Amino acid sequence: MQDGYHTLISLLLPDFILDFFELKEVRKEEDVFHLELQEVNITPNVPDGEKLLSKGFFPTITVQDFPIRGHKVFLHIKRRRWLNTSTNKVAYRDWNIVAEGTRITEGFAAFLKEISRYQP
Repeated sequence: MQDGYHTLISLLLPDFILDFFELKEVRKEEDVFHLELQEVNITPNVPDGEKLLSKGFFPTITVQDFPIRGHKVFLHIKRRRWLNTSTNKVAYRDWNIVAEGTRITEGFAAFLKEISRYQP
């Protein structure tokens, strides 16, 4: 990845995104930026005594973000999933809960709402 794009794009994204997602790649195709984001392996909160094992990712979803200087912006998001070894159920971060009580912009709240539409 070109370091210049990475630095610039990381400045344009809310810090909250970079707390939970790693910017893996930035591609520019004519008048479109494609940002590849991958959820980091930080497990969601679980009750005491339960353990989560990373089990890869859900299929990538694509969300259109605000344009940058006349360029369309698409976020390609890979959400992580874990296996709860106590219940044998798949666990994942509930973005509606993460957003609750935080101070975020309306645009970022819309982003969270959009990715929450893609429940596994």
